[in-house]
Amino acid sequence: MKDLGSLMKQAQAMQEKLAQAQARLAELTVEGTSGGGMVKLTLRGSGELAGVELDESLLAPGEGEVIADLMIAAHADAKRKLDEKQAEMMREAAGPLAGMGLPGLKL
Repeated sequence: MKDLGSLMKQAQAMQEKLAQAQARLAELTVEGTSGGGMVKLTLRGSGELAGVELDESLLAPGEGEVIADLMIAAHADAKRKLDEKQAEMMREAAGPLAGMGLPGLKL
């Protein structure tokens, strides 16, 4: 039973680390860019769009389609970075249990 007690302590510690990681994720922001920095989008850890910056040269008449394409690309860049950060933080929180494939634990 000593091993079971040790495993339960490890699981409890991991649960606390995961809760801390989720709190840090809520505060996380990432920036995605496209068009060589002409479009910048900021996403919060929840995936919520927090900011948009457009280079003024894009605001000329007839540039609407270009702006739309660049915004989509910048969002994809930010989302990829956010997903990577989230996965990294959760792997760190899970520690040695990260590779065990526990149900409900997305790493």
